[in-house]
Amino acid sequence: MNEKSLVLIKPDGVKRGLAGEIISRFEKVGLKIVGMKMVWVDENFAKEHYTEDITKRRGEKVRTNLLKFIKSGPVIAMCVEGIEAIEVIRKIVGETEPKSALPGTIRGDYSHISYGMADKLNKAIENLIHASANKEDAEHEVSLWFAIEELHNYKIAHEEHVF
Repeated sequence: MNEKSLVLIKPDGVKRGLAGEIISRFEKVGLKIVGMKMVWVDENFAKEHYTEDITKRRGEKVRTNLLKFIKSGPVIAMCVEGIEAIEVIRKIVGETEPKSALPGTIRGDYSHISYGMADKLNKAIENLIHASANKEDAEHEVSLWFAIEELHNYKIAHEEHVF
């Protein structure tokens, strides 16, 4: 039940100065940050993160725009851990399309662009954050972004209430 998940604060979140607010959302619910770093993603790494599978599911244009966007500025990568963390994180983050994200979620509170507008502007949807979609993606993404020695094991106060 204890899971690790990848969370990325994308270039738009970093550039808008929302990193602290975003990080605090996870900490306030008792999730634990076990790894964190700022990275400027290059082309090869971007292609490892946004694999060809995205092309099959969403099209080459979407992948091309995602690759361009993820390289446009620094990204804060976090490995976040907690009970059923993947599902909890996805709820905190909100729907992928910001205009559909509920108020109270990160995307619902801090962005509002739609798929239609992003398509019209021929750009990736700037939605502040990436969160692993499921257990398989989380395992792959965490191992892609973090070496084992970059992940830390420690106790937080919330663990007294959960374990």
